[in-house]
Amino acid sequence: MKRFSVSLIALSVLLPAVTFAQSLGNLESLLRAVGRLVNLATQIVVGLALLAFFWGLVKYIFAAGEEDAKKEGVRLMIGGIIAIFVIVSIVGIIRFIG
Repeated sequence: MKRFSVSLIALSVLLPAVTFAQSLGNLESLLRAVGRLVNLATQIVVGLALLAFFWGLVKYIFAAGEEDAKKEGVRLMIGGIIAIFVIVSIVGIIRFIG
């Protein structure tokens, strides 16, 4: 039922544009704006992942003889590297498909 109502809403929104053969200029500008927001959010998230990596590096370097602090630094560095890899991979796949 929910799927039907979503389809009905989408149809009712797009039907006037198809019926009157109007250009979808407003929809295009909305999609471009959303795309710009996604690109900005991607850059921010990659920056945060890079910051996490360097914070882990700093914790590792300044953990003089403390094994727990070294493990925490290594964990942060690995998490940051994995996050950067996943984000860049997803963006690359999306751009390849697009």
